[in-house]
Amino acid sequence: MTKANSLLFVSVLMLSALLYAEEHGTKIDMARKAPEGARLYIISPKDGEKVSQTFTVRFGLSGMGVAPAGVNLENTGHHHLLIDVDNLPDLSKPLPANKNIIHYGGGQTETEITLPPGKHTLQLVLGNYLHIPHQNPLMSKKIRVEVE
Repeated sequence: MTKANSLLFVSVLMLSALLYAEEHGTKIDMARKAPEGARLYIISPKDGEKVSQTFTVRFGLSGMGVAPAGVNLENTGHHHLLIDVDNLPDLSKPLPANKNIIHYGGGQTETEITLPPGKHTLQLVLGNYLHIPHQNPLMSKKIRVEVE
């Protein structure tokens, strides 16, 4: 199954579950609270670091676990990398997927990205099984990198 087909399958599955729950009056806890003291951060690169056009971003999370999208386990979530995002999207809704907001719904804890030369910002947001940030959104500090 291709990545696009996998994402489509997971999206259809989640939408089906939501529609079923609504039709049958079942409440789905879509945005749980993150545990007190949980922390999301970028391990590398470091803030202000100069990097090559293709570089690895390592995600850090403490006080919670990582679970793939679609897996509804308490005190877990999966990473979303925001690249050059100045205005955060509505954090009460599923995070959109586009060239600036990249979903790691497989539970990935690092990625290799390629950016054009210049200054860029990176930030992580943790989403629950439906890509919705927790009620007290868990976000990393925004870091700046310079791509050479």
